[in-house]
Amino acid sequence: MKHLSTLFLFFLLGSCANEEPTEVKTYAIDKFVKNISVFGDDISNDNRKILMTSNEPGIFNLFEIDIEDGSKKQITNSEKESFYGIGYVPNTEKILYSADKGGNEIDHIYLLEEDGSSLDLTPGEEEKVIFFDWDEDQTHFYYESNKRNPQVFDLYKMSISNWEPEMVYQNDEGLVINDMTFDESAFCVFEPITSSENKLYLIDSKDNSKIEISKEPGSYFSAGFSKDNRFFYFITDAGKEFSYLNRYDIASGVEEIVYETDWDVMYSYESDNEKYRVIAINEDGKNNIIILDNESGKPIFFPEIKDGDITSVSFSKDESLLLLTIGTSKAPSNLYIYNISTQELKKMTETLNPDINPDDLVSAEVIRYKSFDGIEIPAIYYQPKLASKKNRVPALVWVHGGPGGQSRVGFNTLIQYLVNHGYAVLAVNNRGSSGYGKTFFKMDDQNHGEKDLQDCIWGKKWLQQQEIIDPNKVGIIGGSYGGFMVMAAMTNQPDAFEIGINLYGVTNWLRTLRNIPPWWGAAKDALYAEMGDPATDSVRLYRISPLFHADNISKPIMVLQGAKDPRVLKIESDEIVEAIKANNVPVEYVLFEDEGHGFVKTDNRIEAYSRILKFADVYLKNTPPKDGKPLID
Repeated sequence: MKHLSTLFLFFLLGSCANEEPTEVKTYAIDKFVKNISVFGDDISNDNRKILMTSNEPGIFNLFEIDIEDGSKKQITNSEKESFYGIGYVPNTEKILYSADKGGNEIDHIYLLEEDGSSLDLTPGEEEKVIFFDWDEDQTHFYYESNKRNPQVFDLYKMSISNWEPEMVYQNDEGLVINDMTFDESAFCVFEPITSSENKLYLIDSKDNSKIEISKEPGSYFSAGFSKDNRFFYFITDAGKEFSYLNRYDIASGVEEIVYETDWDVMYSYESDNEKYRVIAINEDGKNNIIILDNESGKPIFFPEIKDGDITSVSFSKDESLLLLTIGTSKAPSNLYIYNISTQELKKMTETLNPDINPDDLVSAEVIRYKSFDGIEIPAIYYQPKLASKKNRVPALVWVHGGPGGQSRVGFNTLIQYLVNHGYAVLAVNNRGSSGYGKTFFKMDDQNHGEKDLQDCIWGKKWLQQQEIIDPNKVGIIGGSYGGFMVMAAMTNQPDAFEIGINLYGVTNWLRTLRNIPPWWGAAKDALYAEMGDPATDSVRLYRISPLFHADNISKPIMVLQGAKDPRVLKIESDEIVEAIKANNVPVEYVLFEDEGHGFVKTDNRIEAYSRILKFADVYLKNTPPKDGKPLID
């Protein structure tokens, strides 16, 4: 499909347009949010249980699943903060998990005791920590912490015998710690230059001598050290369009390519005993996972799952089992256990609400269209089943977050909810999106809200050419960076879209870039290189900031925001809403006092998504509210 011409794509989609609408059952939002989100955290030491994070209770908590009989037990009962599992403490029933406070992203690591009590292992009030790994003898875990300096992460280890921290690597240069050898003899660190380029170093822990791996400009990050410290594996796009897996002989300095293809290698790692190597490839918005047997060099047998996207892979301690997270475009991700020797694949969760018939949902379709300058733009298209030539439907252009994110094939609750209620959705991967080569990725550098916005507008033009779309009813929706793109459209191209739905989007780049959280550290400079430095690029940042051009807004807008968001501050949304009101333009503001950057609590998601649909129904479909209540008081 990816090599078809745009003209043929138009013909192909047009030829598949329904003459008559297909009847489907529509579902209320409470049915959709009863779908469950799960993360597979770990397999127990005895291969009997899975540690899982799930939002089934309405907020993320920890569960255990018995692998033999499939029974499930909730083991934490948080009602306020989301808990995310890390893994089992080796040779015990104890568990590590992480949590922040109210979405402030200042995560701590907690110990869940066997009696159900918990202990904050990293109690510093402003200390943000990131779990790193277990040591080889399973007596300590490593983690990063910024308690010494809010802008820098040092590496610590903590003994499971007394839970006392010990600094392993003091990050005096303020670089990003990427990896380390099993014996702590060397560390891998990188220095961000831009969002698409960094320098990668190996540092000897004895004398702090440094070897630079990044001899050519490009993106570099670790894929692990061999246990004998002979080889260092890394992923880079240096000298090529797509990222590939490389191996560096530490003694000789000789490099060789281990794996490459015409898509980005996303990540790679070896199992604990180096029997297998996992390679994940970002293939047109979907994961392609290869697991190599290192002895034979050949891929292990892997069962095919129709429409399946394997988003994570982890091994049991003895490497006999794989814990897989697999999703489809019509159902949320589920957890599976795969027995490598018997080749048995066992589904361990059912995340789709049984009240929803998957046949009423739609599969995602990868399409491409030409933008204003002939650049081919990839996108994910969702077409309502009730749409036909005789029953044209409204549409929304969906813009992902970032900058540099990617819309991918997979289940999205809000998109499926909107499509189920009669909206076509085109999730645009505008220039600057990841996954399509480094040339495409860098195309929006210091050009945000301009050419990338045109890609979204030309996505609207593609929609308008589809026979099942009402060409006069196309809106735009996006979150975070996508929310900025919504507001850029409504201020810089005010006639392009009929409505805008902005989820916690940046509206004043000058303020946002000056208020980067301290723990971003070295990454801040890379963001400045891509977006612009507010100290030196204030004129351009002013030009692209929607707040300063709000008097151009003429179409209805909805703004949704978390009050505790540390990335896009509440004032961003407060001010743009007031500016829209001054234009006498319809604006609805939905503020959640207990959310951060994104909405994770079920009750809040119900309110947010239902109000988004209601807003679109009134201002895009031009239908009165079904509940008879006014949209905006």
